[in-house]
Formats: sequence, C-alpha cells, structure tokens
Amino acid sequence: MKVKIINQSAWPCPQYATPQSAGVDLKANISESITLESLERAIVPTGLFIALPRGYEAQVRPRSGLAAKKGITVLNTPGTIDADYRGEICVILVNLSREAFTINPGERIAQMVIARHETVEWEEVDSLDETERGAGGFGHTGM
Repeated sequence: MKVKIINQSAWPCPQYATPQSAGVDLKANISESITLESLERAIVPTGLFIALPRGYEAQVRPRSGLAAKKGITVLNTPGTIDADYRGEICVILVNLSREAFTINPGERIAQMVIARHETVEWEEVDSLDETERGAGGFGHTGM
C-alpha cells in the first residue's frame, strides 16, 4: 500500500527495521534536547504529515525498549491518527520513571503501525444475545 507523506524532519522517512516489522520508528524532530522529569509529559513533533486511505488509521505506540528500560511511554497509547487528519504527527510522551530522561534530536521515540479498521452502523435494540461470560468484567475470571 502506498501512503503519501510529507517529511519536513531532518531525518529520512520512517522505515521498517526488519522485513516482518509491524511498525516504523518515529523520531523526535527537535532542534534541542528535551528533558522529561519524573511524571512529566511533552508533545514531541516528528516533522511528518501523512494522507491515509479511507478505512485505515495510524496507531502511535510506545517503543518497548524505552518503556522497559527507561519508563518512557506514549501517554494516549495507542494514539490514533485518522485518515482525514493532515496535521503534523506528534507524540505525547510521559516519563513514568523516577529519573529524568533526555530526548535528543533524531531519537526514536515511538512506533507507528498502519491498520485497517471498520466503520460501524449502530443498530439499537432492547436486549443483547446471552453468552457464557455475560456481563463479567474486570477480573471476573480470577487472578
């Protein structure tokens, strides 16, 4: 699938790291480093603008290495970029560790996965079909 992209960053267009990667890394398009203190968040620009086809979304997700090693994650994960959005892709990062973390220009800060989605037509009814689970919610199957 081809997706139109405008790259106003100082870095090459996102690429898949391996032939079977689901996502591409997004890089911080900043001119100076940003330091996130513990529990601090920041909106980090990428310099990328995309035009997705109808029926697709881009999901912005944390990088597992940053999350596991440094406590850095995407605050609204997964962040959704709708097919009709034409603004710059930015990433809301939060530092969940106890130590400050510095984001440097060009640093890989998140990953983006392009995914197909459906648009539903709601059918209002008075009741739903019964299932074995029923209304069992959070923790209903035990620990």
